[in-house]
Amino acid sequence: MIWLRRRLHLDRLGDDRGMALAIAVVFGTVIVFMVSSAVAVATSGIRKSVSDADWNSALSAAYAGVQDYEARLSNDTGYTQYGNPAAPFSASSAALLTLPTGGAANKAFGTGAGGDWATVQGGDGRASYRYEVDSSKYYSSGIVRIRATGKVGKAVRSVVASVRQQGFVDFLYFTDYEIQDPVMTGANPTDCVKYAWQNRPVAAYGSNQCGEIAFGGNDTIDGPAHSNDTMRICDATFTGQVTTSNPRTTGLRYNRLNSYGGSCSGQQFPPGVTQPGFTSTIDMPATNAAQKSATRSDQGAGRQAGCLYTGPTNIVFNANGTMTVKSPYTSFTETAGDGSTSGSNTNGCGMPGTATGRLGSSAGATVPVPDNNLIYVQNVPSATSDKNGIPESTLRTACNTGNGVGYPAQNENVLSTSPCSYGTRSGDAFVKGTLQGKVTVAAENYIYVTGDLTYQDSSSDVLGLTATNAIQVWNPITSTSCGWQGSSRCYSSLLQNDGREIDAAMISAAHTVQVQNSNYGGSRGTLKIVGAIAQKFRGVVNTGGNGYVKNYVYDARLKHTAPPKFLNPVTTTYGITSVGEVSAAYSLSGDCSRVGGVCV
Repeated sequence: MIWLRRRLHLDRLGDDRGMALAIAVVFGTVIVFMVSSAVAVATSGIRKSVSDADWNSALSAAYAGVQDYEARLSNDTGYTQYGNPAAPFSASSAALLTLPTGGAANKAFGTGAGGDWATVQGGDGRASYRYEVDSSKYYSSGIVRIRATGKVGKAVRSVVASVRQQGFVDFLYFTDYEIQDPVMTGANPTDCVKYAWQNRPVAAYGSNQCGEIAFGGNDTIDGPAHSNDTMRICDATFTGQVTTSNPRTTGLRYNRLNSYGGSCSGQQFPPGVTQPGFTSTIDMPATNAAQKSATRSDQGAGRQAGCLYTGPTNIVFNANGTMTVKSPYTSFTETAGDGSTSGSNTNGCGMPGTATGRLGSSAGATVPVPDNNLIYVQNVPSATSDKNGIPESTLRTACNTGNGVGYPAQNENVLSTSPCSYGTRSGDAFVKGTLQGKVTVAAENYIYVTGDLTYQDSSSDVLGLTATNAIQVWNPITSTSCGWQGSSRCYSSLLQNDGREIDAAMISAAHTVQVQNSNYGGSRGTLKIVGAIAQKFRGVVNTGGNGYVKNYVYDARLKHTAPPKFLNPVTTTYGITSVGEVSAAYSLSGDCSRVGGVCV
């Protein structure tokens, strides 16, 4: 009996041990499965992490391509001619592009499955990029479009960026010197044509020998402003960024002395700003002569010549997209060859001559605005080798006695004889009207804005005005005590506030933008400028209650576009105005992406 109980007990122990073994096997299997699953999940996560890193890095590689092209363009402004004509994105400008060769060869211009990729500098060699150039709009708007594609591992991404030359249109208000033009004041250039911190004589009570000008009289500058010089700011409001090249590191970077030598007040800057910030000087070109090349008919495929006019030229823009031009001394409206040794005419710019409907007729010629192009008004050349040259025996040289296009006006009292206001041989442009289109008017001498100059459509029309000499808001007088409208408007309660609006980006390369006769004629109301102003010397708009009160408003479109063939700084830099991701232009193999069998 005892033996039986012991046997039964051992049997029970044996059964429990068997069950424990089974349970251990089951749990071991589960643990192994869980570990295997965990390893699989972890491995998958690593693969996804790598994939995500490649995906993000590919976008960075594409941006690196944009930055590489931007750097090359800043170092060589002629780099817009380079690109791969075979690249799909370059199809619209293929005729304008060529591949750089020799030591200048660039792998980033590779295209197709057999094409090269450039390696991102400073990386581990896995990241690369290539880019395509669309320069079809460069000669009209100054913008080059880039499609850059980055490749890392198995990820490919593309971006499209617009790159534009940075220049004077980035500012509503720009000056080199904050003094009046010495040509206008007779000031000694040796003493005055220097920046304030270079010991230029400072304006003080009873002494303003250099013609320094202050912001005041409730002036409003509604946009970015910059002066290479030190600004004098009193009762004025700046709503945008204000900068100066005054190198001072302590104290004020602007002058707030009034004309009595005391401290003035009323300055208003954007919230949180107490004075202008610092930025380096921006150098101006001496003339706008380079713009004349836009009127050459031999400038190459894909580039339409602009319009060339010679001598005093009156231009009235019409709201229907045409302009009426009177230019009696024009012989040819297009030129060719260095030194204008060849010339031609096109109906698009008007035909020379005095017959009805021609440029020299009393009514002038009405022609389409040369859209996305330039109008250049040159001085009358005396050299007979120039196809527009007119010998002295044929055209008299006279000043302020009638220039052939209506100036000086009847009974106008012309105060300035040196320099000549209205010369018969001067490349002066007289402009007004309502513009429909995109165009720049450049004058070798003066530009006069003779009336309101506005846009038909402020969202699409763009105008540039560039002059080597002054741009003047025409403000004629009959005498030094009367306004242009007659004695009934001489400093009396009958004087009306006419006002004037100018929608344009304007630059005077060597002189100034100013109101003519600003110290006579009483108040003219408000001068509203929608656009941008750049000038070598600061122009006078109001003197002692005469002239205009300023209301300058920046045309924000100028941040991403510019008038056609506009004048740019001597020191050229380029900036990205817009950038965004698009569908990948290439596959991993380098072949182009296709839609309906066509490369895109």
